Amino acid sequence: MRQSGWLPLEPKGGSAMSSTVWMNGSFYTEQGVIENGYMRVSADGLIQDIGPEFGPVRPKEGERFVDLQGRKVIPGLIDVHVHGGNGFEVMKPAYEQLDGMSRYFAAHGTTTFLATTASGTQEEIVAALHNIRKAMSLGVGGAEIAGVHLEGPFLNDKRRGAFQTSDLRPASIDEMRIYLEAAGGAMRLVTLAPEIPGGFELAAWLLEQGVQVSIGHSDATFEEVKNAVALGCRHTTHHFNGMRPLHHRDPGVAGAGLMIPELTTELIADGVHVHPAVVKMLFDVKTPKKVCVITDSVVYAGLPDGVYGGSTMAGGMITLTGSDTLAGSTLTMIQALRNVIDFTGLPLETVLAAFTLVPAAECGAANRKGSLNVGKDADFLILDGELQLHATYVKGKAVYQRTA
Repeated sequence: MRQSGWLPLEPKGGSAMSSTVWMNGSFYTEQGVIENGYMRVSADGLIQDIGPEFGPVRPKEGERFVDLQGRKVIPGLIDVHVHGGNGFEVMKPAYEQLDGMSRYFAAHGTTTFLATTASGTQEEIVAALHNIRKAMSLGVGGAEIAGVHLEGPFLNDKRRGAFQTSDLRPASIDEMRIYLEAAGGAMRLVTLAPEIPGGFELAAWLLEQGVQVSIGHSDATFEEVKNAVALGCRHTTHHFNGMRPLHHRDPGVAGAGLMIPELTTELIADGVHVHPAVVKMLFDVKTPKKVCVITDSVVYAGLPDGVYGGSTMAGGMITLTGSDTLAGSTLTMIQALRNVIDFTGLPLETVLAAFTLVPAAECGAANRKGSLNVGKDADFLILDGELQLHATYVKGKAVYQRTA
């Protein structure tokens, strides 16, 4: 049984209008790893059946089949916080931008993402939201867009990070109404600082509208975070970054995220934004089912090192030119998966929840994404023993295949 090298994945037998049986692989499910298993995917991209091989499994008449030759099959990775990559970005309101992002993400293990806005003028944000709606309606060629993550403009200037002060504003329900209308029902998550003027009122209003609220770019005290949680906030944005830090006399947002069990914590697992030892601590304290790994990647991710506008990229780090302020990441989800396993010492099957089940719930897609369950979308990755990506499938369709 071959365990390394490139694996051709052309289905045999049947037709494109028939089911496909994926055979002779290790399938990573919620219930555990099925060794020497199989998965049947319908022509319309749903998981029909999954389990151990008894036999071997015989494809039904007319079905296609693929011999995985012992490769791993894991649920597609879901990124709820990503601004761009490979020269494409959310804030440029053109369909080609989101389609290009989608294809780039698929080539690096992402099957679903929330298109994440950056702070700008009201007009710029509305244009970006209209474009996301259009792309969701037309469909994109790689990872599926599950909705919108609005990061700002209702952030605390003290914790603005790479955002411009001129783009930040007091929390406003009236302004938020405009964004919800522009998103057309696609708004899934809003990052805001609850302690700024109007912040708690806006958080409560968003929750009433069925939109999840994430505490981020915030200088809130521990007590203010507790108050936000009492309202229904259940998420923190890129934990440890852009927030009031942990101090033994002032736990801040960072300490609150560690100690309050209702909170799920986003994590940029590149080893730069958060030290590997602290990544391990977060997984130890919160457990993988309360960590949501993200990339927070920006337009320059995937491009050569250099100076781009007001940012400098070097050695996988992006900073505001002339400073040490981090300005997003170059991380991919598949590299984040390898990093977390390396940093924590936990096995693949244990950490997967932080890349699949947790973000699926955060973006409101847990009923159809996040696990290899019968009836869910056939979103999955094929990996070798070194966790190198061989192929990415979205709804049963190959959106990326390694060619050599």
